[in-house]
Amino acid sequence: MTKEIQILPDEAIINRIFVIRDLKVMIDRDLAELYGVETRVLNQAVMRNIKRFPEDFMFRMTKEEMSEWKSQIVITNREKMGLRKPPLVFTEQGVAMLSSVLNSERAIMVNIQIIRVFTKMRKLLSSQKEILLKLEHLEKKDIEQDEKIMLIFEYLKQLEQTKQEELDFKNRERIGFKRAGEK
Repeated sequence: MTKEIQILPDEAIINRIFVIRDLKVMIDRDLAELYGVETRVLNQAVMRNIKRFPEDFMFRMTKEEMSEWKSQIVITNREKMGLRKPPLVFTEQGVAMLSSVLNSERAIMVNIQIIRVFTKMRKLLSSQKEILLKLEHLEKKDIEQDEKIMLIFEYLKQLEQTKQEELDFKNRERIGFKRAGEK
């Protein structure tokens, strides 16, 4: 009798993606849970195939990164007891490589789903960047228009000042020879 593999909701994967060293990564114990294996089994499989996991695919958290990571999530004391050393973390490429190391039907299905979630996140981030660039462009236009409006007001002030000077010049008291009837 074959076991039916349940597809995980995207949120179950998204909630397990963290940013460490400015990279989107997943923690070994979360991956092990998703794959339905013990963390030590996952790590043993990785260590047996360590050549497949260069530094940009997988790395071990530093103690500082681990304490920062723990502060981001709520971990009960019981769960903290299992974290004697900093965990391994896997980038998107490292997660993809795990499917060749953990050669089970569940690992393959979960891997496909994780890669799809990473792809969706990348698309979402790129569309957000596009929106931010457009907003920045509009803001720049606004600033340029504000500067142009200020320049127009400055010209209007100068024009008003020139008109006032002309009016003052016309209304000045004249000196010199005056004809009869002139002021």
